[in-house]
Amino acid sequence: MIKNIAIIMGSESDLEIMQESAHLFDEFEIGYEITIVSAHRTPDRLIDFAKNAQKNGFKIIIAAAGGAAHLPGMTAANTNLPVIGVPIKTKSTDGLDSLLSIVQMPAGVPVATVAVNGAKNAAILALQILAISSPMLYNRLDNWRKTLETSVVSQAQELEESGLIKYLSAKKMAK
Repeated sequence: MIKNIAIIMGSESDLEIMQESAHLFDEFEIGYEITIVSAHRTPDRLIDFAKNAQKNGFKIIIAAAGGAAHLPGMTAANTNLPVIGVPIKTKSTDGLDSLLSIVQMPAGVPVATVAVNGAKNAAILALQILAISSPMLYNRLDNWRKTLETSVVSQAQELEESGLIKYLSAKKMAK
């Protein structure tokens, strides 16, 4: 399987969040590579990875980092591929530091940024970018989104029919 997407993260602790991207790519049968690249502890590895990403077959890079969160921006500074930044929630500021570090990029070095811990939305955005040139993927993504709509409508109907107390009680028992 061709690995179109690279998922990189600043440390192993980010893997718990970033596995959401990987699971969605598995569901859509999209090839990816996932690894750890620290902007601060392995700067040469980061530069090498970013500069060679296109040559290595990647079309999109998802980069996750917490705290100072320089990984997405430094990746974008070293490649022309689209970079999607995932700010990771931190203990000290709930991820606000990560979010601001990623979203406040200077002109000329954009990083598309999703919500704090938004690995799933990063994957969806990557799929949407790939779907521009793949009608088959576009249709699969469209069908997937319709299942989301169906799920919400079903939940709404169940809540409206059973009432709040019964609905919550049934949900607690299902867990």
